[in-house]
Amino acid sequence: MKAVIQRVSQASVTINDKKVASINSGLLVLLGIVNADTAEDITWLSNKIVNMRIFQDAEGVMNNSILDNQGDVIVVSQFTLHANTKKGNRPSYIKAAKPDVAIPLYQDFIKQIEADLGKHIQTGEFGGDMQVALINDGPVTIIMDTKNKD
Repeated sequence: MKAVIQRVSQASVTINDKKVASINSGLLVLLGIVNADTAEDITWLSNKIVNMRIFQDAEGVMNNSILDNQGDVIVVSQFTLHANTKKGNRPSYIKAAKPDVAIPLYQDFIKQIEADLGKHIQTGEFGGDMQVALINDGPVTIIMDTKNKD
């Protein structure tokens, strides 16, 4: 499971000219899933995201988590995070899980991060043609891969 976590001052997801998600201060999480991902990956990644200290404290130091700031979260499925670009100029997405595997894991990840955060989070639409808008705050962008957690 790969995630790109961006600290945002605002973010939104629009599908077919309809805004389906919108937040102010918080995190935009782009999530890519492979066949080998498990419930253990979900638990580890959610815990890391919720507790990651990437928000500024009163002294302007990144010491606070999304829990401390009580910010919001948008999770967007992003199979292109698993693009293989070694050969040629057209990325291969063969490592990305097919919907029958990815959708349940995506939904379980959403449930887990909601449980860890203690509130509802907003999402895009799995497999949807989405326009994602954001103002990256900092900028702060963290890339995580559950296969590199050791």
